Amino acid sequence: MRANTATKLGDETGWGKRHGIWSDRLSGFARLCEERAAEADEASHLSPAVTTALREAGILVAPLPPDHAGQGLLQSSQWLLLHEALRAFGAADLSIGRLFEGHCNAIELVRRYGTSRQFEDLAAGIRRGAMTGVWGADGNKPLCIKRHEGRWQLEGGKILASGSGFLLKPLVTASSEEGQRIVLLDLEGEDARIDLSRWTPQGMRSSATGSVDLSGIVIGDDNLIGEPGDFMRQPYFSGGAWRFCAVHLGAIERLIDLFIAQLRARRRGEDPYQLQRVATCITAARSTAYWTKAAARHLALSSHDAESCVALSNLTRGVTERAALDVMEVIQRGIGLASFMRPDPIERISRDLRTYLRQPVPDLAMADAARFALAAEVPVRDMWDANAN
Repeated sequence: MRANTATKLGDETGWGKRHGIWSDRLSGFARLCEERAAEADEASHLSPAVTTALREAGILVAPLPPDHAGQGLLQSSQWLLLHEALRAFGAADLSIGRLFEGHCNAIELVRRYGTSRQFEDLAAGIRRGAMTGVWGADGNKPLCIKRHEGRWQLEGGKILASGSGFLLKPLVTASSEEGQRIVLLDLEGEDARIDLSRWTPQGMRSSATGSVDLSGIVIGDDNLIGEPGDFMRQPYFSGGAWRFCAVHLGAIERLIDLFIAQLRARRRGEDPYQLQRVATCITAARSTAYWTKAAARHLALSSHDAESCVALSNLTRGVTERAALDVMEVIQRGIGLASFMRPDPIERISRDLRTYLRQPVPDLAMADAARFALAAEVPVRDMWDANAN
C-alpha cells in the first residue's frame, strides 16, 4: 500500500505533537478528498461531502491566527506546517490543493495589506463557512473601477477564476485611475454572474475555474484592500509561488506511490529497467521537496531580502515543473497504455498535474532568477541561507 502523505504528516513534521486534534482532522480530510477525487473529476465539481468537510473539519479557518480561531498556518514560524498541509492536499486531490492554496493567498493579502477591521470581517466570514481566493486573470473585458452616478462600481470580469460559484468572498484585481487595486467582494447570492460553460479542460475539472461577470457591483472603501500596487509587491507576489509548488510536490509523490504499487502487484519490481525508473522518480521527488522547503523557509525568515526570495522561488518553479514532467513520462513508460486509461488514478492525476503546471510566464521566471545570480557577484553556495545551500 502507498505511504499516505496525510497520515505520515504528524510523524514527519511533529504536527501531531503540536496540534493534536487538528492533525487528525487534516489527515481525515485528505483521505476523504482522495476517496472522492475520481467522482469529482467525473462530475466536474467538488463532492458535497468534501465541501461540507472543508467547513466542519476546520480546514477553512486553519490559516487564520489563533486569536481568530485558526491554527496560524500563515505565521512565519509555521512555514513547514503550511508546506506539509499543501503537500498533503496535492497528494489527495489537486483541485482541493489549488483552492486551499488560493484561500491561503487571499487571507495573507488581507492580513498584510488590509485594515484590522477588514481582516476581522473576512475572518468572521470564513468562520461562518465562506471560502476566499484570488482571481487575477483578465479576459477580453478587463476588470476596472469606474465612477458611475457618484459611486464607484466595477466594470468587466475575470476569467480562469477557480472556485467560481463556490468562493463567496474572493479577492479580485482591478485597474483604477490610481493603479491596480485589490478588491474584496461578497458574492453570496450572485450565482448568475458565474459562467462555467467554457471550462472544458483535460485536467483540474472539479476546480470550477470559470468566468465571472462583475459589472455593476458597487464598491466602497471597505472593499479596497491596501494601496495601489500592493498586489504585485515583492517578495510576496512571486515568492509565494512555493505554495503551489508544494501542492504539485504532493501529486508527484502520489504518482510515484501508485507506480510502485502497480509494480509490486505485477511482480515487476526486479525488472532492471523498472528499478531505474523508480530510482529516477524518487530522486526527482526528493529534490523537489528540498527546493520547495528551502523556498518556503527563505520567504518566511528572510523576506527583507526580496530579490533573493523571488529568485529562489522562481528557480523552485522550474525545478518542480521539470520534476513533474519527468516523473509523468517515466511512469507512463513504465506502466504503458494503462496509465492513459480511466479509471486508473495515474491517468487522472497526470491530467490534473499537467493542467495545473501551466502557471504564467515560466520562462520569464527562470530568466529573472538567472539575472539575480549574474548580479549577485557571490558564489552560488552563498546566494541563500545555509539551509538552502
